[in-house]
Amino acid sequence: MWRYALVGGVATAAHYALLIAWVEVGHGAAWLGSGIGAVLGAQVAYALNRAFTFMHRGAIAVSWPRFQLVAALGALLGMAVVGGVVHLGGHYLLGQVLATGSAMGLTYAINRRWTFATATPS
Repeated sequence: MWRYALVGGVATAAHYALLIAWVEVGHGAAWLGSGIGAVLGAQVAYALNRAFTFMHRGAIAVSWPRFQLVAALGALLGMAVVGGVVHLGGHYLLGQVLATGSAMGLTYAINRRWTFATATPS
């Protein structure tokens, strides 16, 4: 799981950078920035998880769509959490931190058992 966490850190940095730019520079809605950042983070995470975390050699045509479905689940969860925290008067980054923590264990379990199922687990 440490490899997944390391890759997650890199992908999360990309996600947060885009989210912060979306909100602070673009003055966009935080919940939407969370979703858009998640799309970028998912692409970074897929490439690094495939090569580094799971050392997956299976068909990209199978694992990439699966990963995107799992990432979409995580993104929707994140958007809901960020939107909820902001709605309650909290800061959007607090919401994103809560969302990130919530989604990490769930997405790891799904990706390990389904997306990269033919790989040797880390």
